[in-house]
Amino acid sequence: MPSTNAFGQQVGDLVPDWTVRPRPGPVTLAGRYVSLEPLSTAHAEALYDALCNPGDEELWTYRPTDPPAGVPAMSALIEQTLAAAELVTFALVPTGQQAQGIASYTRIDPATGQVEIAGVLYARTLQRTRAATEAIHLSMRHAFDELGYRRFEWKCDSLNEPSRRAAARLGFTYEGRFRHHMITKGRNRDTDWFSVTDAEWPAVKAEHERWLDPANFDADGAQVTRLRVPRPAS
Repeated sequence: MPSTNAFGQQVGDLVPDWTVRPRPGPVTLAGRYVSLEPLSTAHAEALYDALCNPGDEELWTYRPTDPPAGVPAMSALIEQTLAAAELVTFALVPTGQQAQGIASYTRIDPATGQVEIAGVLYARTLQRTRAATEAIHLSMRHAFDELGYRRFEWKCDSLNEPSRRAAARLGFTYEGRFRHHMITKGRNRDTDWFSVTDAEWPAVKAEHERWLDPANFDADGAQVTRLRVPRPAS
């Protein structure tokens, strides 16, 4: 129930002992199936090979740029990304393999403890794998458990149905649609917002870890049970 102040107005609950949280930095987040490494131009060749094959153009539909035309262009795109002060960007490196994707922290607000995962781009070889799920789990775990953030956001083009499904599967709550939010590649973009809060994180984390456990996969690598994060009460 909301609290009431001396004037009889409803106000939010107090957040006891809150302090400004650390800003995420270029750390390596290592998991069982994947590591998130600080992005660098050393990843350019592997990322170009993973993300820019014939037929991969559709992977870039909802991104602000088209696929780079070669390794030098990929290096230039990485340098541009690293120059963006609002981003902390990782290369997604499956265990024992080369980089097969990227993701960034953005909208970082240490004063209020909120951060967004953005620009998630998976190679076809990374899609629908344990490594893909673990990559987002590791980014959330770092924000909540290690940095002490209160809110973790996911946003996507409202027409990007795979991204919408991924957010729901991973335990994010849909919060609404920002209409005419931006223009991307000359086209209107309405943006759908999703989030997980620190109050929801323990249940989300537990279900991620249950699903990611090797015991949840048979000898052929197929999941025994699906990822089913409990929905918060409305």
